[in-house]
Amino acid sequence: MAKKYIDVMDTTFRDGFQSVFGGRVLVDDYLPAVEAAKSAGITHFEFAGGANFQTSFYYLQENAFDTMSKFREVVGQSANLQAVSRGVNTLAFEPNSKEFIELFAKLFKKHGTSTVRNFDALNDINNLAYPAQMIKKYGMEHEITITMMDAPAGCKEAHGVMFYENKIREILDAGIEFDSVCFKDSTGTSNPSKVYQTISMARKLLGDSVHLRFHTHETAGVAVASYIAALEAGANGIDLAVSPVSGGTSQPDILTMLHAIKGTDYNLSDLKFDKVLKYQSVLKECLDEYRIPLESIQVSPLINLSPMPGSALVINTEMMKEEGNYDKFDKVAAEMKNVVSKGGFATSATPVSQIYWQQAYSNVMFGEWEKITPSYGKLVLGYYGKTPVSADVEIVKLASKELDLEPTTKSAIELASQDEEKSISFWREKLESEGLDSSDENIFIAGICEHGKGIEFLKGNSPLKVRKGKNNCSGEGNMAGNYTVVVDGKTYSVQVAEGSGDIQIVAPVAQDTTSQPIATPQPQATASKPAGGKGSIEIHSQTPGNVWKILKKAGDSVAEGEVIMILEAMKMEIDIAASQAGTIATIDVDVNDAVADGQLLATME
Repeated sequence: MAKKYIDVMDTTFRDGFQSVFGGRVLVDDYLPAVEAAKSAGITHFEFAGGANFQTSFYYLQENAFDTMSKFREVVGQSANLQAVSRGVNTLAFEPNSKEFIELFAKLFKKHGTSTVRNFDALNDINNLAYPAQMIKKYGMEHEITITMMDAPAGCKEAHGVMFYENKIREILDAGIEFDSVCFKDSTGTSNPSKVYQTISMARKLLGDSVHLRFHTHETAGVAVASYIAALEAGANGIDLAVSPVSGGTSQPDILTMLHAIKGTDYNLSDLKFDKVLKYQSVLKECLDEYRIPLESIQVSPLINLSPMPGSALVINTEMMKEEGNYDKFDKVAAEMKNVVSKGGFATSATPVSQIYWQQAYSNVMFGEWEKITPSYGKLVLGYYGKTPVSADVEIVKLASKELDLEPTTKSAIELASQDEEKSISFWREKLESEGLDSSDENIFIAGICEHGKGIEFLKGNSPLKVRKGKNNCSGEGNMAGNYTVVVDGKTYSVQVAEGSGDIQIVAPVAQDTTSQPIATPQPQATASKPAGGKGSIEIHSQTPGNVWKILKKAGDSVAEGEVIMILEAMKMEIDIAASQAGTIATIDVDVNDAVADGQLLATME
């Protein structure tokens, strides 16, 4: 009797890279491994989308569309190249307008995409319907997705088998066209029993002809058991990666699963140990210079209580290291439970996972619910769609007051389509005013990348921040290499040579560990630090971060609560406001400065 064929999607070059390196891997460094994967018999790849899209522009000085086209060229036209998209958000942190969602589909098809995994962290079916139409309009396969996790204690209405069954029924009732169905657990927290029951339910409801997939991460330590449960329940496909970007915060390893299914009736895409080993060897060589964070190769018991996607965990821990407050990680992770519960139990998947994390970070750094972050406020007020469970009433009131926004029941796509700054015409005019080409690709890049970073990339001002170095978690080897040190809040790139070699200190750079030259972005404003003349009222930072904008200068009059400058920390904009009415005496930092917790930022009289 023939074994059941299981389709393996190789996530190495998208989710694997994001989960281990935050996506910061240069395309020419890894293309030989793509060729090796092809030679190993892999025909289904996740190759684009998610946070990797912006990472190309923010940190790699690479155009993500060019990267996609290069990937397609290597694997050939017959390979199934899959992208991941966040429902109405597509690749953005906030919901897109209808015309931007269509532009996403048009461009991803143009640059080599075969299949789009369309998911929504809220499991709001309204957030999946229009993207599905555009995916099919442009001739791609549509993989509609239900997001899963084991919710923290206290949630009875969401994240059970009945909840997921209701979501499938909503999809069917809405008449959404799809080619496959995926159950996606970004946190890896869904226990194997629930996975088995959920896939069994879906198979019974959808019939034998529908292609069912399950996606998870090893972060919480149950991924292989969950994959076996999914296969036994009737799944047709699973997602795997290869070392050194497998396990830990990423997907289980192909070789691990080949071993796990020995003696069973499953055939993992006809893959063979020896060929996969050769592919793995090439990948390891390609990534030899890249620094692997320790937490990316670990299983974390904490995640079961504080759902954190594997693909986001390393991004967040690396940001905390760079900003000098990594010692607060356990507290922020523990606070996730509180934030998820009061926020309506949306799945901890992008962008909601980052929204949760930012609010948890704020609760730890500034005091519990002392500040409502704008994104968390919009989430509980309904601007991202309908949460699985109603958000806490008191938090909704607090968010409405702090953001000066009323709760809404309008759909996220309707609200976004009414926003002029989410229109194609707005970004076309913006590009033309900057003297830049207003091609479809440039319009999408400018509109999707936050804080004007897409424009800065197109102007040639984006930095190169690739984390390389021989600190590969083994503890072996010499200390020569490139390092980043922080002294009095200033960040320096230090080049250390072996033996009696010179030690060179390069000019201050934005906080990051890199072995590549860094092109520092042009400052948006400059505020010289006056010598002397300090005021009696001091304004200090409440969190480590970087100075993003300085809005006032010495001599300016300010009202109580008026914003003096804006810091950027953990992808958040943090307003630094005047504690009372008065006059600015000194501005004690410059744009792009790294600041420490409690550092003096300005003085007033």
